[in-house]
Amino acid sequence: MAEQSSRAGLFAVVALVAVLAGGLGAFLVADVAGKKAEKRISLYQRVVALVDETKDPSTWGHAEDPALWGKNYPQHYYDYLQTKEMVPTKYGGSYAVKLTDADRWDMTERLKGTKFETTGLKDPRIEASYSHIEKDASLKRMWNGFAFAVDFREDRGHHWMMEDQTFTKRQMAVAQSGNCMNCHASSYVAFMRLGAQSLPGASWNDTLIKGFEVFNDMPYFKALEEITHPITCIDCHNPADMSLRITRPGLMKGLQNLKGDPNYDVNKHASANEMRSFVCAQCHVEYYFGEKKALIFPWHNGLKPEDMMKHYDEQVQFRDWFHAESNAPMLKVQHPEFEMWSQGIHARSGVSCADCHMPYKREGAMKISDHWIRSPLLNINRACQSCHKWSEAELKGRVEEIQDRTVALRNKAMSALMELIDAIVEAKKPGSGVTAAQLYDARYMQRRATFYLDYVEAENSTGFHAPQESARILGEALDYARQGVLALKDPSFKGGFYVADPAVANDPMKAGTQFIKKPIPQGIQYAPGRNAP
Repeated sequence: MAEQSSRAGLFAVVALVAVLAGGLGAFLVADVAGKKAEKRISLYQRVVALVDETKDPSTWGHAEDPALWGKNYPQHYYDYLQTKEMVPTKYGGSYAVKLTDADRWDMTERLKGTKFETTGLKDPRIEASYSHIEKDASLKRMWNGFAFAVDFREDRGHHWMMEDQTFTKRQMAVAQSGNCMNCHASSYVAFMRLGAQSLPGASWNDTLIKGFEVFNDMPYFKALEEITHPITCIDCHNPADMSLRITRPGLMKGLQNLKGDPNYDVNKHASANEMRSFVCAQCHVEYYFGEKKALIFPWHNGLKPEDMMKHYDEQVQFRDWFHAESNAPMLKVQHPEFEMWSQGIHARSGVSCADCHMPYKREGAMKISDHWIRSPLLNINRACQSCHKWSEAELKGRVEEIQDRTVALRNKAMSALMELIDAIVEAKKPGSGVTAAQLYDARYMQRRATFYLDYVEAENSTGFHAPQESARILGEALDYARQGVLALKDPSFKGGFYVADPAVANDPMKAGTQFIKKPIPQGIQYAPGRNAP
């Protein structure tokens, strides 16, 4: 009897386990099927048609409007909207400060001849990010005489790029042109529209380039009439199939110059992985303005600061402005993240910009790229730990240690530059005994030291994208500043800078290990730049 009862109990347990297992299996099958269905709906069922430009009211506006794309890709659109959040890191990110009347400016003169002269245009911002030049007065002196000495704030997310550029007090200091909105707005549709008006029936490439040329040469607030949004989906994606696409002719031409191939077409010849960085390189680069305000990337000789200086000194003899205290012919670096990243270990390992700043994540059954573009330090789990198997605290500590060292070296270079400016100011005084030739050399060294220092200052990773390269550049900046001081003290001093010896460029055992000293270039007739006096 007891044995029969035991068997019955065992049978009941087995039956219960079988029922539970069957139920769990059915749940898993249903869950997987649901997620597959979710994936099919989310990825392949389009709610609205997306084309390059549409004014059909049934499609809820222009194709440059990210909300239209959000109908088809709601997860991506939600992430994109998060770029308005202001979250600080130790040396980046941003935090909000209240704007006051002193932060605003009278726009009347700049709006003349535009539709805004009658409709009006007011700064809608209540807050912005903090001011760098208030935090560090040496920046204001480094850029003395240039618009950045009037207003320079910490960058905010893509959501704010157009407003922050439109209402900066730099607009008050100097009249800007439409080319600024190559990076600060969704300008692709404007390029195509303006290009089609000038070249009816032209190819996509020719239409884009012509519109780019027309747009660049417009005054800023006239060009603003053509613009509605900050950067949006259509600036990086082909609406036909969502593939990545380059829409900025500045990068197209820049890559042709870099590769020495006028037939290179980035949209045809670049790999899929390259495109995950090239779409960022449409804006996160150094550039200057040429004839008719053409936007040009100075990549004709390479991506390092010495390559760019060669272009600026020897090939175009360019300057942005004359320094207000020293009268040195100056250059203002923009935001060379792509160039700095290209010299680092991540680029060498095939890690793209998007891998860290837009890492993949799971949304239900979907694997999507996170479109809340931000510092990897705010997203360490997805951005870093997919490759680096260390704790978040350890990885954050490693990054901040690199940044601490970069800032310490930056401060040394900045102190040396301030001493050089002091020395030039004294040397300009009557009776100083300093010759014109000595002043020329010192001013050139101020130009070069500032460019190298600003190269790291303007680059947004505080050294992390390429730590050794950042340290090298700052070391060179410090050296040039000291050479400038020596030039004023000793008429016999012959300053200069070292470059790789081209005689051994093709020798694998010697290339990159032997250098020659080039003297300070003489007789440069600096062409007018962005802020010609």
